[in-house]
Amino acid sequence: MPETVSGPPVLLVHGFASDGHTDWITTGWPSALTAAGREVVVPDLPGHGSSPAPTGSAGAKAMCAELARLVSRLSEVDIVGYSLGARLSWELPAQAPVRRLVLGGVSPVEPFGAVDVAAALAFADGGKTPADPLTGMIAHMITAPGRNPAALARCIEDLRAEPFAPAAGAISVPTRFVAGTGDPVSQGIETLVDLVPGADLVRVPGDHGGALRSPEFKTAVLDFLA
Repeated sequence: MPETVSGPPVLLVHGFASDGHTDWITTGWPSALTAAGREVVVPDLPGHGSSPAPTGSAGAKAMCAELARLVSRLSEVDIVGYSLGARLSWELPAQAPVRRLVLGGVSPVEPFGAVDVAAALAFADGGKTPADPLTGMIAHMITAPGRNPAALARCIEDLRAEPFAPAAGAISVPTRFVAGTGDPVSQGIETLVDLVPGADLVRVPGDHGGALRSPEFKTAVLDFLA
């Protein structure tokens, strides 16, 4: 643990069908941030990881409200979100005392709109792999070891009921976008960068998962938050 604190705590927000341990802890983020003088907050989103299945809405508004509540005691916080975590983090500067914001692997459009939830759940119950490639990918994600397919399917339905609709002026804090050079999810991320005054975009090697785990991503974040 460093002797001096060099900035506010950092909230790390994981992606869909993952959890804080998988996305952040196993990839060395807490140790890197702690070495840089930061405290770290690593939650699991509702229906993910150690968090219980949602009993109410699992849409973006509810998830963002929970994240804002988590950091409400802080006078200031930096946020790093990836994939779904970045889509949610887009909303947080309006609800929490955000100093700096990093949005990685984020899609500029609602990513769940075309998912056949029923087909994904049928696969989870032992059915065949969905023919639609996107639904097939989601079906495998929600049935990975340790996942709760029903809770994650509920999240998909609630998230797409509140589709991502980014608008100019929504974010006024310093923001950095990060995208993998081979990541199809973040294709078109430049349109988001253009909506945030002064924001920049850093390209790092890798596809959607590889970019998150690349040392270049960690460097881009640590440099920006310093």
